[in-house]
Amino acid sequence: MPLIKTSNPALGQNTFSNLQYGGTIDAAARMTLNGTIHKTGILLLCALATAAWTWSSFLQTRNPADIAGRLMLGAFGGLIFAFVTAFKKEWAPVTAPIYAALEGLVLGGLSAMVDLRYPGIAIQAVALTFGTLFVMLFLYRTGIIKVTRNFMIGVVAATGGIMLFYVAEMLLGFFGIHFISMNNGSPLSILFSLFVVGIAALNLVLDFNFVEQGVTYGVPKYMEWYAAFGIMVTLVWLYIEILNLLSKMNSRR
Repeated sequence: MPLIKTSNPALGQNTFSNLQYGGTIDAAARMTLNGTIHKTGILLLCALATAAWTWSSFLQTRNPADIAGRLMLGAFGGLIFAFVTAFKKEWAPVTAPIYAALEGLVLGGLSAMVDLRYPGIAIQAVALTFGTLFVMLFLYRTGIIKVTRNFMIGVVAATGGIMLFYVAEMLLGFFGIHFISMNNGSPLSILFSLFVVGIAALNLVLDFNFVEQGVTYGVPKYMEWYAAFGIMVTLVWLYIEILNLLSKMNSRR
């Protein structure tokens, strides 16, 4: 069975390249599904802890400037540790929890500020994110969604297109060009956000399939942390997109 490529940059086509498989590694030293689930839970707890800390700090003053430093640290620090983890997979047991904690700073700050404007929106976004996670896992495990080559190509292409759009939007923003119709509460903007949320959710299916293949091939134990890191990357993206979608919908009221 060939390795399936995923559009998640953390769980890319060559993730398992140059690793020893199967009988060359003792059974106790191989990646397992339960181990990956446990590691994913640990990363979620790391993110939740720092998110709660940032949220609490913001609510004390309700001044974005007071948490600006944490947001910057989380954004740039998280990006750095994401790259380090991607290129040094064997460091994942250390770098993945650090990445999760840094992302928690960003998620907590953003969530607190948006929730202040639209009370209750953060808990809705959290519920929808985990609801989506379990629904996609159910659809994958029951075979309702099958990871075929065409399915994989479609998700990868759509994800790449979304990322290119975001990069273009950011670069054009430096020249005063903004896609206002894609960032307000217009029907077009909401439809675009729904599309992006859908693609992010489908990335979870590719991630599940990739993890399953890693277990099948018996890759080293540290890959549990790396696989959990990859799932975390997708969950962070999914949560931010859901939060953005809910914000657009609330702005129409």
